[in-house]
Amino acid sequence: MFAYLLRRILYAIPILIGVNLLTFTLFFVVNTPDDMARLQLGAKHVTPEAIERWKVEHGYDKPLLLNREMQGSAQFTDTIFFKHSAAMFAFEFGKGDDGRDIGNEIATRMGPSLAIALPVFVIGLLVNVSFALLMVFFRATYLDLWGVVLCVVLMSISGLFYIIAGQYFIAKLWNLLPISGFADGIDAFKFVLLPVLVGVVSGIGSGARWYRTIFLEEIGKDYVRTARAKGLSEVRVLFRHVLKNGLIPILTGAVVVLPLLFMGSLITESFFGIPGLGSYTIDAIQAQDFSVVRAMVFLGAVLYIIGLILTDLSYAWADPRVRLQ
Repeated sequence: MFAYLLRRILYAIPILIGVNLLTFTLFFVVNTPDDMARLQLGAKHVTPEAIERWKVEHGYDKPLLLNREMQGSAQFTDTIFFKHSAAMFAFEFGKGDDGRDIGNEIATRMGPSLAIALPVFVIGLLVNVSFALLMVFFRATYLDLWGVVLCVVLMSISGLFYIIAGQYFIAKLWNLLPISGFADGIDAFKFVLLPVLVGVVSGIGSGARWYRTIFLEEIGKDYVRTARAKGLSEVRVLFRHVLKNGLIPILTGAVVVLPLLFMGSLITESFFGIPGLGSYTIDAIQAQDFSVVRAMVFLGAVLYIIGLILTDLSYAWADPRVRLQ
């Protein structure tokens, strides 16, 4: 298993380097520091002196890749690439335009994001798998038919509808939960309950329908017919055989999502006023804070690669034959 994990990590390193180089190209070559300064200061009536002063304040006055004015290793280290791009490999993201440390902001905002994303993931997975197994158990009946119809209806509705409907009926009309905001400690429960409920309900349609397809494919295989021939009940066949052998495609959608939970939900956090990483990214985009946007793009790539590695490990755990590939 260790050799398999090492191979997957070695495969991921070139991908991460490529993402870093692409991010550097987009943020500093295509969109030059002069362009950033003009966007921040205003496109009209901006003097060259003001642009240079802004670049010095943000550390963008250095050469991109090679500083010929320096000697030795400083030619490579005293550059924009080393200070603002290569430094991200050590998770040194610098400061945003508001002067606050980006790393501290990420560490602080990770908790509120997880407070919403983790319950949505766990509860949603349990609800979707259970609903899918229920439809498969009553397959070819009216319960299965109307279950599929309900899934299609739920997945056809925009996620914004669930957010707006939840805020209007549950928070405003019935006054059961706060419409938005966040608090620390135990008081956070009442603020995250509505976003979690909205997240779970909005994901039932696509999730349950996908798991139903997986279980229906498994239930028609020879090992299921053999289990039935041995006298096993339909419930034991579903839970002991179909569910177990359907783990690999389930792990594909489940494990790869785990690292992305840290990034939060852009729409949900913005609508519910949750101070998480999702709203942090939206605010940075609106304020054109390129340092924060660049850090979040790189962090998202790192977490996504970690998710792929975890997916490969889960494959190897569920099916040992994968380790030989």
